[in-house]
Amino acid sequence: MEDLLANPATTVVDVRETNEFAMGHFDGAINIPLGIIPLRLDEFKSMKGPIVVYCRSGNRSGMAMNLLKQAGLSEVYNGGGLHEMLVYQD
Repeated sequence: MEDLLANPATTVVDVRETNEFAMGHFDGAINIPLGIIPLRLDEFKSMKGPIVVYCRSGNRSGMAMNLLKQAGLSEVYNGGGLHEMLVYQD
């Protein structure tokens, strides 16, 4: 995970709800809540490098990863929960 997050081409996506994101998130993450991922598949498909998704516990990000893989994206990784992600943040 550390190598993925160090890669400047990696996009980090917080799949929690907007209000959760506003209360704190991984630096540089963008917020696309799980429920609207199907509406934004074109945006995900235009992301050039690997995609790391995370949420509060790793459950929603697991569902997001599966949705994106079913949509044909291959370089999608579950970063787990926010607390796991913050370990990699400076």
